[in-house]
Amino acid sequence: QDYTWEDHGFSLINRLYPDVGQLLDEKFQVVYNLTYNTIAMHCGVDTSMLRRAIWNYVHCVFGIRYDDYDYGEVNQLLERNLKIYIKTVACYPEKTTKQMYTQFWRHFKHSEKVHINLLLLEARMQAALLYAL
Repeated sequence: QDYTWEDHGFSLINRLYPDVGQLLDEKFQVVYNLTYNTIAMHCGVDTSMLRRAIWNYVHCVFGIRYDDYDYGEVNQLLERNLKIYIKTVACYPEKTTKQMYTQFWRHFKHSEKVHINLLLLEARMQAALLYAL
């Protein structure tokens, strides 16, 4: 059975700690929806598929998979170096190196790479909360 933040985690945490669920949900939504609609030098780009692929890949690393998501998108949108970086930061942050950071998306701005870090850390937190709840 699917156990998602939207359907189960949010309401359960609100029962345990009133108003905390709303604060966490807003935090997740702000990071998930954050975009300048740019990728590298391209403006006016819809980045929602990329953001969703990163979020779902982090959840997948922790064993959370969604039946309604095509995980083929992850392989199409995330290069190998980025997937290695995401898995290392999410699972073994102490093993993350500057070289790993520079290896993925070489032509992208640092602000875009920071956004990747925000996405993966919030997705990791949500995955941990789902397990805890």
